[in-house]
Amino acid sequence: MAYNKSELVSKIAQKSNLTKAQSEAAVNAFEEVLIESLKSGEGLRLTGILTASRVERAARKGRNPRTREVIDIPAGYGVKLTPGSLLKKAVSEQE
Repeated sequence: MAYNKSELVSKIAQKSNLTKAQSEAAVNAFEEVLIESLKSGEGLRLTGILTASRVERAARKGRNPRTREVIDIPAGYGVKLTPGSLLKKAVSEQE
């Protein structure tokens, strides 16, 4: 099941016995920490769960899907998410 932010806040509140306001504050704080760590280039590692790291993307040629015109795509950054062992195990147990 996919959760939007309000559903995630509700689920965290239910599982942790926190109020929805406290859960929303925790989710917002996590978002801020994640964004700050990626902006600084450090990334974030939740041991066993996931690793988020900032990756550089080189400039490259692409194609406009509507016009098929060749375009220049500038260098930039992306985010790489790598699942940890606990997450991999939990997903494989569902299959």
